Amino acid sequence: MQRMQAMAVATVLTVLMSCGAAMGQAHAGTPPTAPPEKAQASIRTYARVINHISETQLHICGAVNGTASDALAKVPPETADKAAIVDALKASFAECDKAYASVTDTNLSEVFTLGPVKRSRVGALWGNVSHDNEQYATLALYLRLKGIAPPSSEK
Repeated sequence: MQRMQAMAVATVLTVLMSCGAAMGQAHAGTPPTAPPEKAQASIRTYARVINHISETQLHICGAVNGTASDALAKVPPETADKAAIVDALKASFAECDKAYASVTDTNLSEVFTLGPVKRSRVGALWGNVSHDNEQYATLALYLRLKGIAPPSSEK
């Protein structure tokens, strides 16, 4: 039985490798094409990712706090200097600090409008944590590509 399984695995691997080689040969001599402009536009700079975090935190935590959108800190363009981008990030964390501090056992399941949908306080804040984790992964990758160890990896 084991011999049959080993032969089956070997056969599948051989077929896959043959298909890969055939596909590679089909495109041999064909010059590579540039990715569509739309794909290039989806690549974000490090500053854009930071601004995205700031915007999202201000949106979510501002809604949890009941802060009017015009009273929230303004996020600078990604071409702004580092100090302006960091100041906006700090302001977004300050807004979230207030939001997390406002959570109690009694208001945890309170529902409010967050953009076009309704969310519970805990659901919105959990979404914020999840989003921040995803963005940190992106930033860690950017740092590693530049040969820099992300803060969570330093010893």
